[in-house]
Amino acid sequence: MSALRETVAERIVRALKRHGVELIFAQSLPSAVILAAEAIGIRQIAYRQENMGGAMADGYARRSGRISVVAAQNGPAATLLVAPLAEALKASVPVVALVQEVERPHFDRNAFQELDHTALFQPCAKWVRRLITADRVDDYVDAAFTAAGSGRPGPAVLLLPADLLRESVLASGHPRTAALGTWPIDRSRPGDEALSAAAKLLVQARQPIVMAGGGALSAGAPQALSRLQEAAHLPVVTTPMGKGVVDEAHPLSAGVLGPLTGPGSMGRHSRRLLEDADVIVLVGTRTNQNGTDSWRSIPASARIIHIDVDPAEIGRNYEALRLVGDAAETLTALADMLSRCDLSRRLSGRVRLEREIAEMRTAFEAERGRILARNSTSLRPERVMMDLQRCLTPATTVVADASYSSMWVAGQLQALAVGQRFLTPRGLAGLGWGLPMAMGAKLASREAPVVALVGDGGFAHSWAELETMVRLGIAVTVIVLNNGVLGYQKDAETVKFGSYTSACHFAPVDHAALARACGCSAFRVEHQEEVLPALQTALAAEEPWLIEIMTDPDAHPPLSLYDGTLDAAERSPALTEAV
Repeated sequence: MSALRETVAERIVRALKRHGVELIFAQSLPSAVILAAEAIGIRQIAYRQENMGGAMADGYARRSGRISVVAAQNGPAATLLVAPLAEALKASVPVVALVQEVERPHFDRNAFQELDHTALFQPCAKWVRRLITADRVDDYVDAAFTAAGSGRPGPAVLLLPADLLRESVLASGHPRTAALGTWPIDRSRPGDEALSAAAKLLVQARQPIVMAGGGALSAGAPQALSRLQEAAHLPVVTTPMGKGVVDEAHPLSAGVLGPLTGPGSMGRHSRRLLEDADVIVLVGTRTNQNGTDSWRSIPASARIIHIDVDPAEIGRNYEALRLVGDAAETLTALADMLSRCDLSRRLSGRVRLEREIAEMRTAFEAERGRILARNSTSLRPERVMMDLQRCLTPATTVVADASYSSMWVAGQLQALAVGQRFLTPRGLAGLGWGLPMAMGAKLASREAPVVALVGDGGFAHSWAELETMVRLGIAVTVIVLNNGVLGYQKDAETVKFGSYTSACHFAPVDHAALARACGCSAFRVEHQEEVLPALQTALAAEEPWLIEIMTDPDAHPPLSLYDGTLDAAERSPALTEAV
C-alpha cells in the first residue's frame, strides 16, 4: 500500500491488526484480504474445510481470551460456516467471520456461487452486515468486533463484495486507535440494591450452593468465584461447560452435574447438594437441558440467584433474583458485600460439608474401581482417563469432541487449578469439532500442552485436518477412543426403542495408519499397560501425535438416561456381601 492510497482489503487488515489479530483461519479466500494480511504479518491458518476452520477459530477464542477471525468464500464455503458459528452463538464465543460476496454488479443475477448470505447467517450470528462503500471499512470492522465481544459474546459476520475489496481509496488522515480484540470488551455489574439482596439470601441460607456454567470461565471470573467459594464457604458444582472454573481438588468443589448422575458417577452422590439446597447461585449458565439434567436437578423449593451478562437468560426457566452483569465483576462485588456480613453460620458448617464432599469422592472412586474390576479384561475409557489424569498439569488444556468424549472428560478428569481449561462443544454439540478446537486452543497457548479426546465416530468428520496439524506444526496430542460404534446413538436408541439402526456400527479403520500417512507420529494401543507410556511419550514430544486406543464398545459414561436402563443401580458393598 502507498502512503496516500490503499485498497479496501488493505484497510480491512490494518483494522484487524489494530485489534490485535495475529491469525486468520482461512483457505486463501477472500484472496485480496488474505494476501494483504500476510503482507503485514498476520498469519493464515489454512484449514482443509470451513466447518473445521470455524471450530479452530472457536477454540482459539475460548483459550486465548481474544476475538478470533475466520474467513471463507461465498456460496458452499459460506454454508459450511453455519454449524460452527451456531456453536459459537450457543456457547457465547466471540468469532468474527469475513465472508466474500460476488461482485456488486453481479448481485441478483444468478452469479457463480451467489447466495443470500444475510439470510444464511442471521439465525447463527449476533450481527450480520454487508460492507457497501469503502469509506465505512473502519466503522464496520469495529462494529463486528464490538458485536462479537460485548454483552453476551457471539459470532459476527461481515460480508465483503469481491470487487469492493480491490477498490483503491485514500488512506485515512485520522487513523483510529481503538483496540477491541480482547473480550469481554465492556464489563458491567448489578446495582448495590440487587447485590445486597443476594448477599442477604446467602447469609440467611441453610444450605446454599453455586452452580457455574461456561459463562463463569470468562476472563477473571474463575478467580472471582474461587474467592467467593473460599470466603463464603460455598460448595460449587458445575455444568459440563463450566468444568475447570474451580479447582476440583478444593474441599468445597463437588464436581460436574448435568446429565452425569448415573450409577458410577461423582454426580450420583453430589447431586443431593443441589437437591437439598435452599439457595442456589447460578453463574453464567443458560439453564439448558444438558446443564440441568433435563431441568430436573434444580428443586422448585430453592431460591435462585442468577448471575448472567444476558438479561434474557435470567428467568428463562427459573424465577430468580436478577444479577445482570459480567461474571467477574458481579462475583467480585458480591464477595465484597459478603465480606461485610456475618458469615459465622456458613463457617460453622464448613467442616461437616467438607467431610461430606470428601465422602462423596471416596464413594465415586470406589464405584469406579468396582466397574473396572468387573470389566478387567477390556480396555475401558475410565482407565484411560485415570492414566491421562496422571499426565495432566495445571496448564494442560483438554479438549473433547461432542457426545461421549465430552462426558468422559467432564466426569472422569479432575481440574487441577482454578480456571484450568476443558473445552467441549456443548453449545450445539456437533460431532467432529474436538480436533479442530484443540488446534485452535494450541495456537492460542503454544507453550502449554493440549490434548484432544475424540471418538472414532466424531473423528471421521475431521481427520483431514491431521494434514493441517502436521503442515503447520500444531503440537496437539490426539487420543482416539476407537470402539467401532456410534456409542451414544447406539445406547440411546437401545434405551428409547429397544433396538438401534444399522448406522451405529463401522467397518474397521486404522486411525494410526491414517495419521502416519499425513506425517503424524502415532501409536495404536490395544492393552491397558500401553496407555500411560504412550501418553507420556506423546506429551513429551512437543509435536503432533495421535494415540488410537481400542476401547470396549459396551462402555458408556454414567448418564442419568441409563440409570435403571443400561445401568442397574449400584449396590453397596455391605449389601453385596449380605446377598
